[in-house]
Amino acid sequence: MATGKNPLFDTATTLGKLILFLGVSSICGVLVAGLLVPAAAVSGSAASGSIQFFDTLPAELKVEPPSQSTTILASDGSVIANLYAENRTRVSLDQMSPYIKDAVIAIEDTRFYEHGGVDTTGILRALISTARGNKQGASTITQQYVNNVINSSLEAEGKSDQVLLNGVNKGVGDKLREMKLAIALEKKFSKEQILEGYLNIVFFNRDAYGIEAASKFFFSTTAKDLTLPQAALLAGVVNSPSFYDPITNPENAKNRRDLVLGAMVGQGKITQAEYDAAVATPVETNVTPARQGCAYSPTAPYFCDYVLHLLLNDPAYGEDAAERERKIFRGGLTIKTTLDPNAQTVAREQVNGSAGDNPDKWGAALVSVQPGSGKIVAMAQNTVWLPEEGKFNQTQNFNVDSQDARGNDLNGLGGFQPGSTMKPFTFAQWLNEGKSMNTLLNGAVRRYPQNFPWRNTCQAPTIGAYDASAGTKDLQNAEEGYYKYMTVLDGLANSINTITFATAAQVDLCGIQKIVDAVGIHGGLPTAESPNPQVPMTTLGNLIGSYQTSPLTMASAFATFANDGRYCEPIAIESVTDHTGNQLPAQTVTCKDAIKPEVARGVAYAMQEVLNRGSGALIQPRISTRTTFPIAAKTGTNDTNGSTWVVGYTSGLATASWFGDPLGNQGRLGQNVTINGNFYRGVDGYMIAGPQFSNFMSAIAPSYGTNPFPAPPSSMVNAPYTPPRKTTPTAESSAPAQAPAKDTGNGSGNEPAPQPTVAPDEKKK
Repeated sequence: MATGKNPLFDTATTLGKLILFLGVSSICGVLVAGLLVPAAAVSGSAASGSIQFFDTLPAELKVEPPSQSTTILASDGSVIANLYAENRTRVSLDQMSPYIKDAVIAIEDTRFYEHGGVDTTGILRALISTARGNKQGASTITQQYVNNVINSSLEAEGKSDQVLLNGVNKGVGDKLREMKLAIALEKKFSKEQILEGYLNIVFFNRDAYGIEAASKFFFSTTAKDLTLPQAALLAGVVNSPSFYDPITNPENAKNRRDLVLGAMVGQGKITQAEYDAAVATPVETNVTPARQGCAYSPTAPYFCDYVLHLLLNDPAYGEDAAERERKIFRGGLTIKTTLDPNAQTVAREQVNGSAGDNPDKWGAALVSVQPGSGKIVAMAQNTVWLPEEGKFNQTQNFNVDSQDARGNDLNGLGGFQPGSTMKPFTFAQWLNEGKSMNTLLNGAVRRYPQNFPWRNTCQAPTIGAYDASAGTKDLQNAEEGYYKYMTVLDGLANSINTITFATAAQVDLCGIQKIVDAVGIHGGLPTAESPNPQVPMTTLGNLIGSYQTSPLTMASAFATFANDGRYCEPIAIESVTDHTGNQLPAQTVTCKDAIKPEVARGVAYAMQEVLNRGSGALIQPRISTRTTFPIAAKTGTNDTNGSTWVVGYTSGLATASWFGDPLGNQGRLGQNVTINGNFYRGVDGYMIAGPQFSNFMSAIAPSYGTNPFPAPPSSMVNAPYTPPRKTTPTAESSAPAQAPAKDTGNGSGNEPAPQPTVAPDEKKK
């Protein structure tokens, strides 16, 4: 049986309507009195108690800028990536289409320019409508702005569970507080400021906060260029972003848009002709997906992530990780980096071409810095951050240290064995002690027993031995023909292990250590006591690169030779500004004297010979087929051929190029492998890392400067003639000494082949 209506309260009757009107008027009267009348002017205990409660509510609202997107830029101002917790770009009111301002006011708050924050007429209308069964809101734009500001502050503080939503978890007290704050806000800010703030903070979509982000997301345009149909549609979305989403619910969106247009024409905001044309326009979106984070960077995801880690680990951006993350992802920062887009494009092309079809997941990496500033101009590797079919997926950066860590998420892979790219530092100590690079040494010595009298003033124990008679291997060269006398210069140019050890045997190992430390070479996992762990040069294997270090570390170290012996710490961030244009802490150029200028010049002289006639003769960079430029470099290959390098520099650019095994413990053999359709008995530095280096430097180095290197002192180059000697093999020599051979012009005497089957470069041991 149907429940009967009491005719006295039936709102369909005249009497019912009258009673409803009186009741609603009474409620509004009390509410208005509570909002506008001082407590002392109200009589009656109930009314007085309500007003006293109202007076205890806060009247000040701290309007902080809403969460805004942070942008990471390349050196030319192009965008590398956007970072945000809420995708929002703040714009001023004059950068918004007049249509969006009129549309929002028409549908959300017709009397916006007439009320003082709370619209009592609107409240009355809403109460009557709700009493009739048609629920209607009464919040003004100012009230909505207040609510959004409060919620934005809660989100920024990590208090999402306290966010208040109309009709969901907002009580009478919350509503009264909102009203009082709205009234106070109207006294503090102009209508234009409130409207601007509202349009910049309001939620349109999970990937679009504020009108600028919404314009870009839904229509790939700006707030200033919104058309009338577009503006009316976005104004309608605000009421229920999910229900009126034009992508998933285009019909709902059109109905709401047309309702907005009807309100606009009814209020004289647009003409009838404009209305007719707009409602006839189909709902069509042109979505620009919001891509948040470094993973979506189309040009430099790994460099971007390196920059992000630098900021997340910088106490200048907050006392703890959570505060720094809020600052970066909500602070609307503009981070200008050192990255050169042109250099980055070439670097990416080279590393992506090195492995090509790569089912075995061999890695390629290249990083380049400027001598004299340490600015990183390129950083690339042959992997993708976001998984793609047929691609090598990797989120760790091959080029940087593992020390840029966030919790247990290591940013960098931590490096690779540098092989013979470590040899120039022993050579540098030889020159540092006043010796000539053209001194003859006996490369036939292959045994260095445990009791060998190494000179080491650091007092650290010397670790390692090469002595087959005592159970270890004799020291190895890559080819048999180089166990002979040769100059220290020829030994470096041709990357001869036995000459490197013969060099080290006549210098202070502690001096080598000091040079390596001074040029920033480090490796291993950091600790609080040792943030840049030392590579111990008193461990003999490290003389020829058995300790892991990163490509960025090696590029920066070699840049020291190009910079006349001054080491500059690598930097990636040139400037950081907040949303108001204030400068925040960024990285600064930090350089120091590390090597004597004359020593740096001597090393440059020698490493030019690596490319002129030594182990890198097949990869000499050229501007054209016949034109070269001054450039110095060193090849490197470890024992297993699983880590191969070329590191080198011009006067204006230093680059580390690496190819090898980046997986697990990096123990795979780079031997008897097929890469890019070519079979290699042993992958060596000049084969893949070499062309990667050469092609990059040929394309980019000239724009950074390729001036001739300053000449070293003549005493470093000249040496009195030492006649060839014959020696009898001893316990320290397993091969007869030979007279110096006439240089054939190609060092190792190896010829290129389309499919290399030999290993002409050096091996670590």
